[in-house]
Amino acid sequence: MNNSGVTVGLDIGTTSIKVVITQMTGNQFNVIGAGNAPSRGLRRGVIVDIDATASAIREAIDQAQEKANIQISEVVAGVPANQIKIINVDGLVSIANQNKRITYQDVQNVATQALSRGLPADHDVIELVAEEFVVDGFDGIKDPHEMIGVRLEMHGIAYVGPEKVLDNTRMAIQKAGLTLREFVLAPLAMGSIILNDGQQDFGTVLIDLGGGQTSTSVIHDRKLKFTFVDIEGGDNVTKDISTVLGTSYINAEKIKRDYGYADPSQTVSSNEFPVEVIGEEFTKQFDEQYLSEIIAARLEQMYTRLFEQLKQIGALNLPGGFVLTGGNAALPKMVDFAKRVLGDNVRLFVPDQIGLRHPAYSRSLSYAMFASRESMTQQVIKQTIMQRHAVEQQTFMLPEEYGDEVVQQPVESFQYDGEIVNDPQQGWFGKMRQKLSNLFNEE
Repeated sequence: MNNSGVTVGLDIGTTSIKVVITQMTGNQFNVIGAGNAPSRGLRRGVIVDIDATASAIREAIDQAQEKANIQISEVVAGVPANQIKIINVDGLVSIANQNKRITYQDVQNVATQALSRGLPADHDVIELVAEEFVVDGFDGIKDPHEMIGVRLEMHGIAYVGPEKVLDNTRMAIQKAGLTLREFVLAPLAMGSIILNDGQQDFGTVLIDLGGGQTSTSVIHDRKLKFTFVDIEGGDNVTKDISTVLGTSYINAEKIKRDYGYADPSQTVSSNEFPVEVIGEEFTKQFDEQYLSEIIAARLEQMYTRLFEQLKQIGALNLPGGFVLTGGNAALPKMVDFAKRVLGDNVRLFVPDQIGLRHPAYSRSLSYAMFASRESMTQQVIKQTIMQRHAVEQQTFMLPEEYGDEVVQQPVESFQYDGEIVNDPQQGWFGKMRQKLSNLFNEE
């Protein structure tokens, strides 16, 4: 198959690694292959074993290549919102050409100049979003290419993340036999692809329910205004099931997928299933309502935490409401449960491409689509970012800021003038949450 127009999205998640191969033919966007492999070498979204992670990436890539009948050498990798910082940057250069026609080299020069100062130590650039270009004092320009002028300015936003985290991601990709085309910031890519124009303009809360963590982002005026990362996700739900039912983690994951519901009020206590309990000769019977109460206790804690963060900035009544996605969002009745805490304006996003109709593929698909839609000017800026740092082999050290606590990133001062919101609705399964409080404290 021809590799022309091919873009590969790579999602290195805590519990699984997903690859989506897309191809643009004219204006037609097609998914031609996908791969999925269990993650290895990651802890709370951070690579702690480069070789193990590289092996898992290779496994997912090989699956996708086989389905697409195409050889992959280059990928677009997503970066989660953990510990990101936002920096306003400005650049100014003189036009080099004698005819004063602005070229892509001039765009690269002004982007380089904008990133030459003001960045925090030990951080690396993930994204540089050019909010506007200014040519000889004329502002509001989105693409200055081929314009005539003697001075080019750029006002933009740089999103930066921990350097060691990005370096080790580069190294894992390289060890998997691949070339990193570019990084994309997860909430920016997902917000651009998952949300429609109105949701991006008027404001929407995007909740990515992953296996290793839950990321909440506020997209407003087409900008990322706020992120909150809770280092709890679907993996914690599985661990709760394993502990309470006394079964192995593998069995608990299967039980969650086969019998789990997010909302206990929509289960039937008479529906029972067998569980292999460690240390017991025979299986034990449990009912789906009891299982759902275990699941809901953890979910209530997660949703209440993000509710409180959004309440502080007044983002609970945005017109776009709440959009759920990510692998943990696939639990039956997840939207109904979320409405108990967040209100009625909650929806689920599931990709509609054949072979990807599961919310776990939202990130990898968004990465590929986001990169494939970049204009030439945006591609030049990305090339500028990628050229700043060559891949170097480094020994991984877990950054101090990655602890067990919940991490909050107020990306930008944000206050929505909406209605006063009451406290989150308390579920009737509070007693179950209390029973599991000792488990939560161990996390």
